Amino acid sequence: MGLKQKTSAMLRLVWAAAMVATFFGVMVSASSAQSASPPPPPATTNAPQNAEPAQAQDDQSGGFVFKKEVEEVVLRAVVVDEQNRLVTGLSEKGFHVFEDGKPQDLTFFRKERVPVSLGILIDNSGSMLPKRAKVSEAALQLVDSSQEKDNVFVVNFGDDAFLDQDYTDDVGKLRAALMRTGTHGSTALYDALVASIDHLNSAAPQQKKILLLVTDGQDNASQATYNDVVRKLQSRNGPVLYTIMLQEQARPDTHGQQALRALSEQTGGTAFFPSSLDEVQAIASSIGKDIRSQYVIGYRSSNPQTAGSYHAIQVQAADQEHRLRVSTRAGYYSGELGTKQ
Repeated sequence: MGLKQKTSAMLRLVWAAAMVATFFGVMVSASSAQSASPPPPPATTNAPQNAEPAQAQDDQSGGFVFKKEVEEVVLRAVVVDEQNRLVTGLSEKGFHVFEDGKPQDLTFFRKERVPVSLGILIDNSGSMLPKRAKVSEAALQLVDSSQEKDNVFVVNFGDDAFLDQDYTDDVGKLRAALMRTGTHGSTALYDALVASIDHLNSAAPQQKKILLLVTDGQDNASQATYNDVVRKLQSRNGPVLYTIMLQEQARPDTHGQQALRALSEQTGGTAFFPSSLDEVQAIASSIGKDIRSQYVIGYRSSNPQTAGSYHAIQVQAADQEHRLRVSTRAGYYSGELGTKQ
């Protein structure tokens, strides 16, 4: 494969790469936890395509010009009614956005059906080997439903993580990467997430960014921590994360489930916990429909922007007939904006 880079202090993972460009289309499902504080660790453990990026503004005083950056926040939201059915016909007037409890004026709004950049992260540990065929077919089903200019990369991870296919829309290349298996005893899940987020922020061909993580176990080998992943995901324009955690049978909520649920919901994504491999195709289909039903909402924060401070976001939506529920990111860390494009 060529080019294998070891995980560094900057939490980059080992990419074995054949670099390309161009991708795929994917996902969402409605479930969100919008809170007034940064996402805590699990209890058991210690710009859209045509949106303008945040611009520097001039503040003149005494003949000197001081640059200050106004953070433009981009939200991608899915709306469902009480029966969990997608609601796709709302106008801008149907939405109200609050940051740290204060109402915000929208700078743009649209119903989104634009190309996406997606990273597919597949657990390549020994326990996943008998499950890989069905998991890969579900992922390829999403590829087949993609639209023009979508781009996808594939990461297989175990003790280390490997970029087995960089951005492409070539189904043959994606199939080869998804079918590539090996036995790696441990699960460096957080390292894989951190490096994949960095790859999206630095090289994504499209500004709409999605991650899909498929695993059957919790992290047990990463240098990165849960909180490292939270900070990466909660950059201003961080990706939406969807997770599928496979189980042999239904069982009580585990630490691994709690962690994945919290990470996904804080970005406006969803965590799925199927007890049977037969459920994976239906989940993939649901994700594919939902991602194409997103609203894009932008605003420039009216709150003080101290670097590293957390800003909680709440989005409300309503129509004349239904009580509606919105899935979107729960907040962001000021000053951690991700890469502008």
